[in-house]
Amino acid sequence: MIRFKSDKEDKPILDYSNLTFIRKLTRKMRDPKTKFDTKEFVNKGEDYLFNYTNKNVGSVDEKRRKFLKSLIFGIAAAAVVGVIPGLKVLVPPTVTVTSGFPKSLLVDSSGNPIKASQIPVNSPFIVIFEYPMAGEPNFLINLGDSSGKPVEIPSTTVEVPQNGKTYTFPGGVGPNKSIVAYSAICQHLGCTPPYIHFFPPQYVGPSQLTASEPDQLTAAALLAAKQAKVPALIHCDCHGSTYDPYHGASVLTGPTVRPLPAVILEWDSSTDYLYAIGAVGVATYPNGSNGVPTNNPTDDLSSSFGSSVGDKTTVQETENPFSS
Repeated sequence: MIRFKSDKEDKPILDYSNLTFIRKLTRKMRDPKTKFDTKEFVNKGEDYLFNYTNKNVGSVDEKRRKFLKSLIFGIAAAAVVGVIPGLKVLVPPTVTVTSGFPKSLLVDSSGNPIKASQIPVNSPFIVIFEYPMAGEPNFLINLGDSSGKPVEIPSTTVEVPQNGKTYTFPGGVGPNKSIVAYSAICQHLGCTPPYIHFFPPQYVGPSQLTASEPDQLTAAALLAAKQAKVPALIHCDCHGSTYDPYHGASVLTGPTVRPLPAVILEWDSSTDYLYAIGAVGVATYPNGSNGVPTNNPTDDLSSSFGSSVGDKTTVQETENPFSS
């Protein structure tokens, strides 16, 4: 059970029944057939949420209504979003930020520094680290070509389709300049892994058109990859957004109109260690709604995501979505 601590008492806010309910609600929000309309939510507020929930999840009694209100107004939001990041759509952004982006050493679950030369090329596993705040997941990917050889990722100009503005992605790092890191939160409606993940070259082909979620690619994604001459993709199964990991996670197919924000990595050649030192691009969803990119997206430092990761952040190999 998740609890909310106030000055006077320690109140339970998320018991098993509410957790089950929220997970079901999140699945419905991500399902293209029952898409959650964020514009309607902004316009109509809680009435839209209550009607949506009643139609797609089940009857909303007074107890459930109070719980949903607590999410909207942030009473329980921080704790619940920590468990189910997809619910950031309900969380109003705060203005509280840390002083700046930390320099964070990437470490494994035992606290040992990650060595760049030991990161597999084109790994099908979803590899995640949080930065700059706890609750902000990012992909760590060592990019390669179709034969599995690492590919040097140069600096490139990335365009934001939403407004035509551009920014510079600094390129890959590591011994082959092939290691990149991008936000693992889809910029369309905030879906997170495993619904959005990296598709290595061996999984970018016609067979993925009929694969089950979250491993299905659209025909538009395959065509975009061919036209861009890239062997691998980052694709979101929620609504079909596709990103180019070789060119700053630029947009290949919508409905997203914003690239994935990039984490700036630093490689120490003397130790082979990797550090996260900043970010570039638009602010991470649900922020950055205006699509204006920056070399210092301070909205990413919002406490609505959690506390700062500090001088270390743990890299986790969560799952292989293609194994089932």
